Amino acid sequence: MNGIEINGPKIIWELPIFGGIPITETVVNSWLIMAIIFFTALWLAHDLKKIPSKRQVIAEKLVTMLYDLVEQTMGKRGFSFAPYIGTLFAFSLLSSLSGMFGLRAPTADYNTTLCWALVTFFLVQYQGIKNKGVGGWLHGFIEPMPLLLPLNVVGEIANPISLSFRHYGNIAAGLVITSLLYGGLSALTSIIFGGLQIPILQLGLPAILSIYFDVFTAALQAFIFCMLTMVFISGNFE
Repeated sequence: MNGIEINGPKIIWELPIFGGIPITETVVNSWLIMAIIFFTALWLAHDLKKIPSKRQVIAEKLVTMLYDLVEQTMGKRGFSFAPYIGTLFAFSLLSSLSGMFGLRAPTADYNTTLCWALVTFFLVQYQGIKNKGVGGWLHGFIEPMPLLLPLNVVGEIANPISLSFRHYGNIAAGLVITSLLYGGLSALTSIIFGGLQIPILQLGLPAILSIYFDVFTAALQAFIFCMLTMVFISGNFE
């Protein structure tokens, strides 16, 4: 539709090992976002002083907000997970926002959100074994009665699947809708204005939808993903 294609992430190149390992847009953009997060963190944490600069005030405020959120959701026992939660939120938010700058959002690739969900899943199981021991962790699958063992196992496995699909589905849906809208408005411009190449009808409405899908949805999904991660992990504190 007028040059608009809705495909998976393109393969940029292939590593010539193991029969060829494809390096996709998702991989490249993810590394770019990780580099941005890394150097931003270095810049914010550089040269800290007793009398803080504006940069240090911003850094301290962000850290305080993060630990306050973790404490409210997980209690003080969850402080050790705060760096993971903060990194997850920043990675998720910037990944989704990258679509506004012409990049294909890594969160529009199910592989990305599934990997995050699997990390959370293994952290949940690790926390359960750490706090309850292997026996207590296994016993939890037959509570409140052994008959519920299959349901408890399925429920545990369903958590990372639902967590990853929720995030991926919202971001991918926004990508599809905005792409179709741009294509449709481009075609309508050609019909109404006789092949005019200036995308007059693409001004306005797509920008409003972009603010919703790229900004509001990005922030909301990052927040939900992190909140559910904290809830799942803290559920094994007892």
